[in-house]
Amino acid sequence: MERLPSPLGPGAARIVLLGGGELGKEVAIEAQRLGLEVVVVDRYDWAPAMHVAHRRYVVNMLDGRAVEAIVERENPVAVIPEIEAVDTEALERLEERGFHVVPNARAVKIAMNRIELRRWAAEELGLPTTRYAFASSPEEAYEACERVGYPCLIKPEMSSSGHGHVKVEEPSRRAVEEAYMESIRHARGASRRVIVEEYVQLETEYTVLAYRWLDGDRVRTDAMEPVEHWRYGEYHYIESWQPSTRPRELLDKARDIGIRVAEGLGGVGVFGVELLQTRDGRLLFSEVAPRPHDTGMVTMASQDMSEFQVHVRASVGLPVPRPRVLTPAASLAVYTDLDGEWYPVLDGVYEALGEPGVEVRWFGKPRTYRGRRMAVVLARAETVEEARRKAQMAARRLRVTPRGEASRGL
Repeated sequence: MERLPSPLGPGAARIVLLGGGELGKEVAIEAQRLGLEVVVVDRYDWAPAMHVAHRRYVVNMLDGRAVEAIVERENPVAVIPEIEAVDTEALERLEERGFHVVPNARAVKIAMNRIELRRWAAEELGLPTTRYAFASSPEEAYEACERVGYPCLIKPEMSSSGHGHVKVEEPSRRAVEEAYMESIRHARGASRRVIVEEYVQLETEYTVLAYRWLDGDRVRTDAMEPVEHWRYGEYHYIESWQPSTRPRELLDKARDIGIRVAEGLGGVGVFGVELLQTRDGRLLFSEVAPRPHDTGMVTMASQDMSEFQVHVRASVGLPVPRPRVLTPAASLAVYTDLDGEWYPVLDGVYEALGEPGVEVRWFGKPRTYRGRRMAVVLARAETVEEARRKAQMAARRLRVTPRGEASRGL
């Protein structure tokens, strides 16, 4: 892209975001800064990215014909999936008709399906992974657990943000059946397939934010400094920081794996490559998101170019010089236990923002459910340890409350 037309006018360059969560909101903001016209599609109204879009549509994202009709009507320069529950066959059809899907339809299809992804990563790319097996029924799940060994994890073929990840502690048919049914209950779509994975003792986890962008007539691949993170309740991201203080040799190895994954999937944009470092010294590929990653929200505080800016630039054909880490930073996600509250309030913001170098991003999700991520705290400091301390202190002052319980005023 050489020229940036004005939005809402003749020849405006627009993007269609398929999914409008908190990550999509940051993508939309970066696109708005470039003067791109932003169209957001999601399954519910007033998803966070819709707050900063030029237009919005509410449809079933698994209804491929509905998605295709919107894309054809809007005629965007890029179609950018932001969530897992998208009809990938519709993306393939759009790509065949000349629409630019980011990173590409094949990458989205592989990355959003745990079974296909594991086959591709372990069997085709040859990456180190946990032991695994697949199953389509409680009986097959029990056999898979027996092969993989206990404890193990059962995960649905498709889900997001750790939903449906169930740990099986011991060889019990009843426990496996219950775990299988619980996993399927959280699956996206109608699939009854699961992956059974070895449960490993973790030392830590990394996200390598690899990215591909068009440099003249060739595509270049690079990666940002690895983000280190840990999970709440073993499955949901809660805290991440950059730069990692782990040995340089290990971080370079992680970066190399991230680049291999991005190059293998192809296309352009950001790839959030998740890696596990086990206590017995293994570095294992876990998953990849073909888009910005939730743990990468820390880059809004740490880098001169966030993962969201990189994704937008790469998606529309603009150059991406390697982002630099300018300061140690940390992020801490804020979850809620409220269930079914409409238009909740984030309380304690005044106290949380009293610490220098702290920012709060309130996503603006219109409704709560238990375990839903509602906000994130970002903190900068002279060291990673201090940034993490600041983020933790600020987060402790925040509380998601029903409208009637919030403190008065600003």
